[in-house]
Amino acid sequence: MNRSRPLRQRHLFLSLLGLLTFLASSGAAVRGRSASTDRWSEQERALLRSLTLSSLGPLPADPSNRYADDSLAARLGRRLFFDERLSSTGTVSCASCHMPDRQFQDDRALAHGVGLTSRRTMPIAGTAYSPWQFWDGRADSQWAQALGPLESAVEHGGDRTQYLHLIASDYRREYELIFGRLPRLDGLPAHAGPVADSVRAVAWRRIAPVRQEDITRVYANIGKAIAAYERRLGFAPSRFDQYVAAELAGERPTAASAFSADEEAGLRLFIGKARCANCHNGALLTDNSFHNTGVGLPGVALPPDRGRATGVRQALASEFACTGRYSDAGPDDCAELRFATVDGEELVRAYKTPSLRNVAERAPYMHAGQIATLEDVVDHYSRAPEAPAGHSELQPLRLTTMERSQLVAFLRTLSGPLVGPLAPPAGR
Repeated sequence: MNRSRPLRQRHLFLSLLGLLTFLASSGAAVRGRSASTDRWSEQERALLRSLTLSSLGPLPADPSNRYADDSLAARLGRRLFFDERLSSTGTVSCASCHMPDRQFQDDRALAHGVGLTSRRTMPIAGTAYSPWQFWDGRADSQWAQALGPLESAVEHGGDRTQYLHLIASDYRREYELIFGRLPRLDGLPAHAGPVADSVRAVAWRRIAPVRQEDITRVYANIGKAIAAYERRLGFAPSRFDQYVAAELAGERPTAASAFSADEEAGLRLFIGKARCANCHNGALLTDNSFHNTGVGLPGVALPPDRGRATGVRQALASEFACTGRYSDAGPDDCAELRFATVDGEELVRAYKTPSLRNVAERAPYMHAGQIATLEDVVDHYSRAPEAPAGHSELQPLRLTTMERSQLVAFLRTLSGPLVGPLAPPAGR
């Protein structure tokens, strides 16, 4: 008995020591979580959560494209997206400007197709969530957007009968499995369409209206197939998403989620003093709307550009609009188009808010590449210069040199990989 008492006392001492150690470590963990939680207010935490991909809902339906979620249409669209024969020269595909390894854009101030365009190539990932396409919103769906460049004299430079012949010769089986029988081709010229080229335009007018409609239906279906592919392109979480997830869970940061002091300060500026989240909000960091932010004129001579003021009217007049005959939408659909604002000085030189996801990988910036670097973009918003036309929405932020640097540091945390079928299909 006398020998066992010290042993029991030793066990009791070790047990008490273990309990105290556990309580101390638990208290430290709780204090750690509280400290993490207390760093952001409840309002800020809710805003941070809304900016992450975890808040991104499922792909919205496109009532104007009944094939949007058809896997066979997406497979055909992927082949068409990378096919250079969808151009007048046989050298330009959608992927020529929307390059998969460059965020589906091309790093140029102005896009180059068969000629030089007057706008910057916009990236594609995540655009299925947007009701408007192009910098000026002149298309109200991904499939309508895909069709514009195909007939543009400076982008693909092709025409409708050219594309019909290509589908019939190289894609007939896939096309007819999805969309039904192709129209007959007898008597159709190799090149004809309602395009700028006068020879092809005259040839188009000589085709009977009923056959024009059949050809145009195939043309519209090309756009719908490409859109079925494009809507599958999206974003994977960035370091910003991982940082917010750790913060909201009260977890210790890891190498993948930790922010530097400057990056965190930049995030606070983004949602606070710099007011970036006023327009760059939601999981894709865009309000999908149009704003005049006082961006200067390009350094090269280009046609006059009134931005949304012109684009909205083009969207309403398009034969491929949600309300048009080639749309699959019902009478209660197309609210964005039906209730679009068409007048007002705020539309003049207003351009679409781009997503800031992967923004650090996409210089130069703005609708015609007027601003070379991310640092210069932040400086522009801080200074808020007057707009060359219309009225700029910006007000001077007067950010300090350090604040501008911190904001850029945060913007670089928004980079992450893309997801979806990114590479060209086998054999193409």
